[in-house]
Amino acid sequence: MAAERGARRLLSTSSFWLYCLLLLGRRAPGAAAARSGSAPQSPGASIRTFTPFYFLVEPVDTLSVRGSSVILNCSAYSEPSPKIEWKKDGTFLNLVSDDRRQLLPDGSLFISNVVHSKHNKPDEGYYQCVATVESLGTIVSRTAKLTVAGLPRFTSQPESSSVYAGNSAILNCEVNADLVPFVRWEQNRQPLLLDDRVIKLPSGTLVISNATEGDGGLYRCVVESGGPPKYSDEAELKVLPDPEVTSNLVFLKQPSPLVRVIGQDVVLPCVASGLPTPAIKWMKNEEALDTESSERLVLLSGGSLEISDVTEDDAGTYFCIADNGNETIEAQAELTVQAQPEFLKQPTNIYAHESMDIIFECEVTGKPTPTVKWVKNGDMVIPSDYFKIVKEHNLQVLGLVKSDEGFYQCIAENDVGNAQAGAQLIILEHAPATTGPLPSAPRDVVASLVSTRFIKLTWRTPASDPHGDNLTYSVFYTKEGIARERVENTSRPGEMQVTIQNLMPATVYIFRVMAQNKHGSGESSAPLRVETQPEVQLPGPAPNIRAYAVSPTSITVMWETPLSGNGEIQNYKLYYMEKGTDKEQDVDVSSHSYTVNGLKKYTEYSFRVVAYNKHGPGVSTQDVAVRTLSDVPSAAPQNLSLEVRNSKSIMIHWQPPAPATQNGQITGYKIRYRKASRKSDVTETLVSGTQLSQLIEGLDRGTEYNFRVAALTINGTGPATDWLSAETFESDLDETRVPEVPSSLHVRPLVTSIVVSWTPPENQNIVVRGYAIGYGIGSPHAQTIKVDYKQRYYTIENLDPSSHYVITLKAFNNVGEGIPLYESAVTRPHTDTSEVDLFVINAPYTPVPDPTPMMPPVGVQASILSHDTIRITWADNSLPKHQKITDSRYYTVRWKTNIPANTKYKNANATTLSYLVTGLKPNTLYEFSVMVTKGRRSSTWSMTAHGTTFELVPTSPPKDVTVVSKEGKPKTIIVNWQPPSEANGKITGYIIYYSTDVNAEIHDWVIEPVVGNRLTHQIQELTLDTPYYFKIQARNSKGMGPMSEAVQFRTPKADSSDKMPNDQASGSGGKGSRLPDLGSDYKPPMSGSNSPHGSPTSPLDSNMLLVIIVSVGVITIVVVVIIAVFCTRRTTSHQKKKRAACKSVNGSHKYKGNSKDVKPPDLWIHHERLELKPIDKSPDPNPIMTDTPIPRNSQDITPVDNSMDSNIHQRRNSYRGHESEDSMSTLAGRRGMRPKMMMPFDSQPPQQSVRNTPSTDTMPASSSQTCCTDHQDPEGATSSSYLASSQEEDSGQSLPTAHVRPSHPLKSFAVPAIPPPGPPTYDPALPSTPLLSQQALNHHIHSVKTASIGTLGRSRPPMPVVVPSAPEVQETTRMLEDSESSYEPDELTKEMAHLEGLMKDLNAITTA
Repeated sequence: MAAERGARRLLSTSSFWLYCLLLLGRRAPGAAAARSGSAPQSPGASIRTFTPFYFLVEPVDTLSVRGSSVILNCSAYSEPSPKIEWKKDGTFLNLVSDDRRQLLPDGSLFISNVVHSKHNKPDEGYYQCVATVESLGTIVSRTAKLTVAGLPRFTSQPESSSVYAGNSAILNCEVNADLVPFVRWEQNRQPLLLDDRVIKLPSGTLVISNATEGDGGLYRCVVESGGPPKYSDEAELKVLPDPEVTSNLVFLKQPSPLVRVIGQDVVLPCVASGLPTPAIKWMKNEEALDTESSERLVLLSGGSLEISDVTEDDAGTYFCIADNGNETIEAQAELTVQAQPEFLKQPTNIYAHESMDIIFECEVTGKPTPTVKWVKNGDMVIPSDYFKIVKEHNLQVLGLVKSDEGFYQCIAENDVGNAQAGAQLIILEHAPATTGPLPSAPRDVVASLVSTRFIKLTWRTPASDPHGDNLTYSVFYTKEGIARERVENTSRPGEMQVTIQNLMPATVYIFRVMAQNKHGSGESSAPLRVETQPEVQLPGPAPNIRAYAVSPTSITVMWETPLSGNGEIQNYKLYYMEKGTDKEQDVDVSSHSYTVNGLKKYTEYSFRVVAYNKHGPGVSTQDVAVRTLSDVPSAAPQNLSLEVRNSKSIMIHWQPPAPATQNGQITGYKIRYRKASRKSDVTETLVSGTQLSQLIEGLDRGTEYNFRVAALTINGTGPATDWLSAETFESDLDETRVPEVPSSLHVRPLVTSIVVSWTPPENQNIVVRGYAIGYGIGSPHAQTIKVDYKQRYYTIENLDPSSHYVITLKAFNNVGEGIPLYESAVTRPHTDTSEVDLFVINAPYTPVPDPTPMMPPVGVQASILSHDTIRITWADNSLPKHQKITDSRYYTVRWKTNIPANTKYKNANATTLSYLVTGLKPNTLYEFSVMVTKGRRSSTWSMTAHGTTFELVPTSPPKDVTVVSKEGKPKTIIVNWQPPSEANGKITGYIIYYSTDVNAEIHDWVIEPVVGNRLTHQIQELTLDTPYYFKIQARNSKGMGPMSEAVQFRTPKADSSDKMPNDQASGSGGKGSRLPDLGSDYKPPMSGSNSPHGSPTSPLDSNMLLVIIVSVGVITIVVVVIIAVFCTRRTTSHQKKKRAACKSVNGSHKYKGNSKDVKPPDLWIHHERLELKPIDKSPDPNPIMTDTPIPRNSQDITPVDNSMDSNIHQRRNSYRGHESEDSMSTLAGRRGMRPKMMMPFDSQPPQQSVRNTPSTDTMPASSSQTCCTDHQDPEGATSSSYLASSQEEDSGQSLPTAHVRPSHPLKSFAVPAIPPPGPPTYDPALPSTPLLSQQALNHHIHSVKTASIGTLGRSRPPMPVVVPSAPEVQETTRMLEDSESSYEPDELTKEMAHLEGLMKDLNAITTA
C-alpha cells in the first residue's frame, strides 16, 4: 500500500503516461489469478489408469500333413492374467471334451494326430486366440490358417528324353502346391544329391545343366508326406555326344507370372537348349540385371533367376534372353509383389465422459489394399447411427454410455494376411461438485427453429442466477426410445442458444439443458420433445457405382438401387465428362447399367448417377473416373525431317503424333527406309518411345533414299508418314589438308569493341572445324580466340578507344590452320555515341548461310490456341508464290520464356510452314523464331514473334498458410498465406474456409472471401479456447484452384479483458485490480482469490516498484524542461540574428507589388568547386535580395507547377517589352542582373526547343538557414525555378535547350570561408564531377550561344551554382572566350553589382 500511495503522489505531478504505467502495473495480478482460476480443479477425484493388455505371441499360418501334430502359439499379457480361449472359423472350440485338441499352460493350442481326408477335414481352417480379463474386457488375436497337405497327386510326371553333352535337360514332376516341399528325386532308385549343376525348382522340376555321361539313367520323383511314399513314373535320360553341328535354340522351361509376398524368395525358371550351348542373361524393365555383384540376385544352374528377400522394388517384368552367338530368343514373365497389412497409425487409449463423441483412428497399408473391421471386446462392431466408420477406417462412437467401455481393436486383412491393433476406452465419472451453490434448471427451453436435419434451441437463465454471464450450458439429446444420449455444449459463457446438427428427418428427439458454474453442473431442465420436419421424398445416391472400359471408344457404368429410395425410382440420369473439360453430358437410363459409346480413345472420363422419382432428382453419387482402352495411333508422327551427315549416314528427326491421336502410351517408333530406285527392298528398324531421332548408317554413297516413320502402342502400329527423300553425299569432306582462306572478312569498330563477321572458304569440300581470330594493337598476334565452325559473327570486347587494331581470321581443321585473312580497324573515341544505332546481334553458334545464303523465314506469327498450345506460322520467300515445298528443306522452330532469365531454348523441326508447340505453361509469355535448312545451308533466325498462353485455373493451392492471433484481441485471428506456386494467371481473390470440425462437409464450413491479391485477412468474433481449422482456395479469371491442407489453430483462452468486463481504469484496489504478468512458471495461490492481498509480492518488491516509477518520472520531467529552455533560447537568438542580417542587407528598401512575385536567387553553397569570384560594386545602390526557404531533403522540394511557368512567362514578356519595377524585383527577371551559367547544349535544331521543367528527382537538397522570411516565395520555389527561367529565356531567343537529367545527388553543402583579397586567379577547368548529365554530346559547340559565369580576371567571393556536365577542356576554353566577348561593359557592371549584393546576403547567412 505504501507503493500505491507513493505512486499516487507521483501521478499528481507527472504526465498521463506514467499514470497509465502505474495502472497497468497494478492490474496485471488480477489477470493471472483469473487465468489460474479457469483451470478445472477436481480435488479428491480418483482417475482410473489404462491397464496393459496385449498379445505377446500370436498364431501364424501353418502347413501340416495328415497324422502329424501341430502347435498354434498364443500368449497374452495382463494383470491379472487373462483367460485364453480359441475360435475356429469364428466359433469357440470346446476344448474340455476334445481329446485331440488341448490348451497348453501358456495359451497355445496343441492338435495331435491331424485328421484330413477327402470328405472330412475337421482340423483345417482359420484359428483365432481370444484373451479375456473379467474386469477389463476381451481382445482377439490375428487369424492363422492351418493347411493340411492332401493326398499326393501328380499333375505331370517325368518323361524319357535325351540331351547332348554340355547341354541342359529338365525332368518335370508337378504335384499339388501343398506337397511341393515334400518332393525329392531318385536316380536309378537311389536318392539324387543336388548341387550347383543339378537343382530342383520350387515347382518340383529337376534341372540338369552341362550334362555329362554320369547324368544318364532312370529318374523318378518321390512324395513323402507323412504316409507311405508315392513314386512317379520312371523316365530314362540319355546323354548323347556333342554332334559338333548347330541346332536351333528352344526353351525347355520358360518363366511364368508369379505372385510373392515381401520377404519371401522367388525363382524365375528359364532353361534353354541348343548348339552352340546358349548363355542366359536377365533383364528387368529393359534394364540388364547384374547377377554377379548382387547379393540377392543369383543365376541358378541352367539359367533360372533366384531373388532372395523380395521387396516391392522387385516387382516388374523380367526378360530371359538366351543367346548362343547364332541366334537369340527371349521370354518374359511378370513378378507381382504383395505386402501384408501394416499399421501406419494404431488406435490410442481414450478417456471420455458419458454422452461424449469419440473417434478411434486406424490407418493401414498393404498390397492389395486391406479391408478394415472393428471389434469391441471380441465382438464385431456393426455400423449404426451411433457406431460409424469415418475416413475409410476410423471408428466414431456417438453419445457414449457406460457399457461402451472396454477394448476396441482394428483388424486389417487382405489376401496375404491380417493384423490387429487395439486401444482401451475408459468412461470417467464426473468430478464431484465443489462447495458452493449450483445453478438451478434453465428456464423456458424451446425449439425456436425446427428443420428437417437441425433444431435450434433457446432458453433463459436459471432462476438462481438471473444474469448468468459466467454460466455455460450443455444440451443433452437422444432419439425417442433410445437410451444413448449425446451432448452439445455452448461455445462461450453466457450463450443461451445452440443448434443441433445432423438429425434425421421426421424423427422425435428428446432435449434437456443443464447449466454449469465454477462449482459444477446444476439441475436439468424438463425434457423437451421435438419432431424434425419431414424431408421431401427424394432418392438417395445410387450405391456401388463402378465403371470399366469395354473398348477404346466405350465405357460401361453400373450401379444399384438407392438405399433410401423414398418412393419408386422412375429413371436414372447418367452424367459423364471428359477430364480437363467443363462440358458435362447426360443420358437417361431406365436400368442399372449403361454403355457409353463414341468416346475418345485412351481418354479419362468421369461418371456420376442421379436417381429420379416423382418428386424430382435425388442425391448424386460421387464421381468415378475411368480411362478408355488404348488403340493404335490414328495419326502419323509429325515434322519428319532428314539431315544428311556424310556419304554413308542420314539423321532422321521427328515429333510424336498429336496427343489426341496417340490413343495410348507411345511404346516405340518404326522406321522404314529404302533406296528410291528399289522401292520393294524396304529395311525396318525399331526405336524406343522416348527417342525422337535416329542415325541411319551404312548407306551407299550418292544414293537417294526414302524414309517414313510410324508410331507404336501396345496395340500395334499406327499410320506412317509420307515418304521423305534425301541423298547421301558423293564423297566425304576432305581433311587431308588445311582449309582454304575464308571468302570474306568484315569488321565494324565501336568504342570498346569490334564486331567481326565473315563467310566460309569457297571450297567447301575441305572440312572446317572452326575459326581462329587474332587481334592486337598494331599486330594480330596479341590475342587469339577460336570459335565453332558454324559461327559467322564474333564481337571482340574490352578494347581501348581510339586505337588501331589488326585482325586476322583463319579457318582450321585437324590438320592445321589455313591461310589467314587480314583486316584493320580503329576503335571510336569516347565521345562517339553512334553505337546506339548498333543492331548487329551477337548470336554464337547460330548457323549462318554459305556465300549464297538462304533467306530466313518471314511473317512469323504466334496464334494462341489454349493454355498450353501455340501455333507458329511463317512464310518462306525462297519458295514459289504458292508456298509449296518440293525439296528436302526443313524448318527449325525455337522458343523460350524469359522467366526465369536463364531459360534455354527448346527446338523442334518442321517440314511445313507451321508448327504446333505444346506443353507450354499457362499465362506465360513465349518468344518464337524460325530458321530454314536445306542440305548444308541454313538461314539466320527470323524475327521473333511473341505469344502469351491463356490462363488456367490454379493447379496448386495457396502455400505457407499460417494463423496467428491478433495482439490484444484474442477473438480475432490473422490468416497469412502465399500465392499458389502454379497460379496459372492473375489471382483475383481467395476464399478462406474455417470450421471447428475438420471432418465436416465443405459446404458446412464458414466462408470468408478475400478480393484482390491480398495475402492476409482478419477474422473476428471467434470463440475463445476453441480449435479452428482453416483452408484457403485461390481463384483467377478461369475459376477456383484446389484447397490447401487444413491448418489447425486454437484461439487463446479468455484474457483479463474478457473475464473482467467491469474492470475500470481507476487507481483503487480490490476486485478490479490486476497483477503483473508473472510468466508461465508462476503458480497462483490455491485459494484462487483475486484480491491483491493474496499475492505473494513482498514489501521489498513494492518499494522497488515505487523507486523505479519515481525515478522515471523525475528524469522525464527534467529532460523535457532542459529541451524546452534550450529551444527557446536558440529560437530567440536565431530570430535576432536573422532580423539583423536582413536589416543590414536590405536597408530601407520598400517592396512594391505582391511579395509572391519575388523569386529567390540560386543559393546552392560551395558545390563541386565551381566558384564565382568577387566583382566590382554595382552602380545600383539598392540591390534586391530575397530569402529562399530551402528544403532539408529532396522529398520536401515542390516540383515546378503551371503557376511557376506562368511567372516565368510573365518575366520573359516584361524583359522584352515593358519592364516594370515589379518585374525588376526578381533576379531572374532582369537581363542585366541575371547570373550567367555555363550551359552546354545538345545539337537539336532551334525549332525543337524543349522546356526543362525541374522535378523532385532533379533537385538537390540543402540545409541552409533562411533569411527574411517575411518575403519568401509563397510558392515554395527553389533555385531550380530560377535555373528554369534562365533557360527558358534563352530558348525564347531560338537557342537550343539542353536536355538535362540528374546524374547523382549533391554531395556537399558546406559554406566556404571568404578568401582574402589577392591577385586575380583563374582556373580554366570546370568541375570534374558533373551535376547533370547530357543525353548526347554536341558536335557543333562553336555555333551555340552560352551564358558566361562572369567577367574573367576579377576577384569574386565563392558562389557555387548548379551546372550541367562539362565538355572537353579545349571546348570549355573556347566557350568561355565566346561568351566573354559577347557581353557589353554596361551589362557586366550590373552583373558585378548584383553579385556584390549576393555576397552580403551570404555573409549574413554564414554569421547567423
